[in-house]
Amino acid sequence: MPFLNSIINWVNFKRIYQIDLFRKHPHDVQREVLFDLLKEARDTEWGKKYDFRSIQSESEFKKRLEIRNYEDFAPYIDRLRQGEKNLLWPGDIKWFAKSSGTTNDKSKFIPVSKQSLEDIHFRGIRDVFALYLKNNPGSGVLSGKSLTLGGSHRVNNFSNNSYFGDLSAILIENTPFWSDFYRTPSADVALIEEFEEKVEKIIEESLNENVTSLAGVPSWYLVLLKKVLAHTGKTNILEVWPELEVFIHGGVQFDPYREQYKKLIPSEEMNYMETYNASEGFFAIQDDPENDDLLLMLDYGIYYEFIPMENFYDDNPPALTLDEIELGKNYAMVISTNGGLWRYLIGDTVKFTNHKPYKIKITGRTKQFINAFGEELIVDNAEEALKLATSRTNSQIKEYSAGPVFMGDDQKGAHQWIIEFEKEPDDMDLFISVLDHSLKTLNSDYEAKRHKNLTLERPHLIKAQKGLFYEWMKQRGKVGGQNKIPRLANDRKYLDELIELQKRM
Repeated sequence: MPFLNSIINWVNFKRIYQIDLFRKHPHDVQREVLFDLLKEARDTEWGKKYDFRSIQSESEFKKRLEIRNYEDFAPYIDRLRQGEKNLLWPGDIKWFAKSSGTTNDKSKFIPVSKQSLEDIHFRGIRDVFALYLKNNPGSGVLSGKSLTLGGSHRVNNFSNNSYFGDLSAILIENTPFWSDFYRTPSADVALIEEFEEKVEKIIEESLNENVTSLAGVPSWYLVLLKKVLAHTGKTNILEVWPELEVFIHGGVQFDPYREQYKKLIPSEEMNYMETYNASEGFFAIQDDPENDDLLLMLDYGIYYEFIPMENFYDDNPPALTLDEIELGKNYAMVISTNGGLWRYLIGDTVKFTNHKPYKIKITGRTKQFINAFGEELIVDNAEEALKLATSRTNSQIKEYSAGPVFMGDDQKGAHQWIIEFEKEPDDMDLFISVLDHSLKTLNSDYEAKRHKNLTLERPHLIKAQKGLFYEWMKQRGKVGGQNKIPRLANDRKYLDELIELQKRM
């Protein structure tokens, strides 16, 4: 183990030098990534169709290929799943990450090539620890194990040629044997499909391990950690794993859960590190413990473009390269990758907070918003407003979802919020008022629609019963791992399902 740690530390040192290079020369690195991708894929069906060999500039790349969503790629992905080769990326693609998404129920199957496994996903995981150790040189994180709580879908066969499952399952299937020295639980337990069974097995396997780090989605980890305390009778997690020092999290906004984690892990020395990764790629990492902005990782085999959200619904909206972006604006992210996704609209929105180096915040989804009345409310607005409302009313939120109340004969428009509180507000009316006022402050379109209650009424709030969201996700077959509760929707589908379930509970 000491010898292995020495090798890891040497690799980390070398990698930090490479990260510093793309910090200093971001545009050169991104241009090199694009032309490496085009060169690698020039003899594929896609490369021949768009004549990748003749593309000489980033502007020509934009002209030649249009921006696409998953549905546009689906026919090619179906062919890949049946074993065809050299379609979007050279060679055969055996792995497909199943992604249910957050705004519709249709499963997506994202191709994961050998190159994207190694150069995007595994490199991203390694870089998390490289950056963490750079910021915490005295860390003992490598002296113990990382407790991982992944997805709930095993790898399954499409055919004899290809397999699908949660990205976390695919990573486990392809992880080198020596990673078992640093990870718990075992692969067999990590791949159990039934979430509640998996949690019980994780507890059995991991209680006696020296767990020094956690990695996963904050909402599902709360379930696990509370069950650990119930099982052991301990009052906090540090009594179970005293060497625990960092929680590497992603998938959902962490702020709504921060206070709960402080209670579960009551230590000022506990570190929290955010990542931005998805089935399509590993995009950004929090590289500064004092600042929760995320460093955009530019040398992973991902070429980035950004559509200004103010133009998103225009015909042929502009897609900007890094040197064209402006700080503080919302952008929809477009990626081209060594997994064979070309100018792919991933569905996430970000804003840049810095350009030396390039840092971002995740602000929401292109499809997860409320815009029933022209208010263009995004998840970032909602999270910030809820943070202020909970602070003012001494409350904590466990889960929430919101959507529109549509206008009727005697009904003005409104936003309806279903909130499951970990700790209820001292004053519910004040909570709603602060939420409303904060949204006005954060979003001028919302403020305009709320003016004198002409279009939008004050928010409507339904207090959810304990366990409502968990039961709802369970009934939808979306418990665990990479499944996320939809925060905002532009229709009432989720709201009506939750209200109906609450009546039956």
